[in-house]
Amino acid sequence: MAEAGFLHTPSDNSPDIAKCFFCLKELEGWEPEDDPLAEHKSHSPKCSFIALKKKVEELSVEEFLKLEKQRQTCILKKVTDQGIHNFEEGAVVRRAAIIVGHQ
Repeated sequence: MAEAGFLHTPSDNSPDIAKCFFCLKELEGWEPEDDPLAEHKSHSPKCSFIALKKKVEELSVEEFLKLEKQRQTCILKKVTDQGIHNFEEGAVVRRAAIIVGHQ
């Protein structure tokens, strides 16, 4: 699992969930015959970690920093998307309250 970029992140509802430390893709429902790398490529084909052509320990400092920049971009996108989603949900609730208040 770790070689495919996954960290085990269990919860009460999902005891077998794993998340890619790089693209943050979460997968669950693992079967013993599942190939973590193949599953990762299937569900997150644009993940830069699985696209590496060499081992992490063989990366130059420049290559590593570029990879880390991409990882931080993934994290920022996820946080931003969640913030937008939360804002939009709140806006729907607030609009409904305004409409009800004006009737």
